[in-house]
Amino acid sequence: MKPEYWNRAIRLLSRRDPALHGLIKAYPEFHLRRRSDAFTALARAIVGQQISVKAADAVWRRFVTVVDPGHADVAFPAVVPTKVASMTPDALRSAGLSQRKAEYMQDLARRFADGSLNPETWKTLSDEALIEVLVAVKGIGRWTVEMFLIFHELRADVFPIADLGLQKAIRLHYAGDHPLSLEEMQLLAESWRPYRSVATWYLWRSLDPLPVEY
Repeated sequence: MKPEYWNRAIRLLSRRDPALHGLIKAYPEFHLRRRSDAFTALARAIVGQQISVKAADAVWRRFVTVVDPGHADVAFPAVVPTKVASMTPDALRSAGLSQRKAEYMQDLARRFADGSLNPETWKTLSDEALIEVLVAVKGIGRWTVEMFLIFHELRADVFPIADLGLQKAIRLHYAGDHPLSLEEMQLLAESWRPYRSVATWYLWRSLDPLPVEY
């Protein structure tokens, strides 16, 4: 389902920014959408840390096969936290996870299983408040939470400036591929408020037309 703010966002961004106007016209059929539950989205974000989208997808498929073989062929399978929490680190590593990622995954699963992480309580939290809650979890940093806020929580105004793909796209469209400082990028993005998530999403599309979905 399309986020309720999407049409307002693309109208505003198209008026304010010629580069985004062109990107929005280039991808008229695509939009951001939620594909999974909170645990699955965070687990998939952990898998994707510091590896390519293609590699992350391959590891994720192996991970689902190890955790729940019956859902291996489902396009967007939900992963049950209690199943992950009960697995051994060796079993998780057999899916292609590193030692650290296996530890992170089990810690996350245990927190969901015992209720110390409860997505129902997150709806009223601001972006920064939810970031503070989730970065307290082992292995989850700000970038991972920002991906979660964009792709699962569908928050409208997240700007993950540390993302290398976003930095590359900004340089490409606004600086002729010349260097820009993070401060210059932050300043440029001010005109995209309150829809920086949407602007980011279209800038990612300019590098990879197939949208990432969690």
